[in-house]
Amino acid sequence: MTNRKRPAIGILVYFAIAFGLGAYFTFAAVQGDYGLFRRAEIVAEEKALQARLDRLNAKVARMENLTARLSDTFLDLDLLDQQARDVLGLLRSDEIVIR
Repeated sequence: MTNRKRPAIGILVYFAIAFGLGAYFTFAAVQGDYGLFRRAEIVAEEKALQARLDRLNAKVARMENLTARLSDTFLDLDLLDQQARDVLGLLRSDEIVIR
């Protein structure tokens, strides 16, 4: 009589389940909703939105500056002249219009 040991099925099932769970959690950590790739997308989106916010803040600051320069307490005559020309189409008497 030969005494052959065959591997226990329980151990093989245990390692197969452990490997499957490990593979699943590794995949989820890289590809999932909260994974590394999603984090890289969020960081890139954050940089793009921050650049857009900086551009909008600069535009708002410029508009606030122009508004302050046209206020009653501080009147910039050059800006007033430019606005009168743009909005009302006014010209000085010594200017020639070429169309």
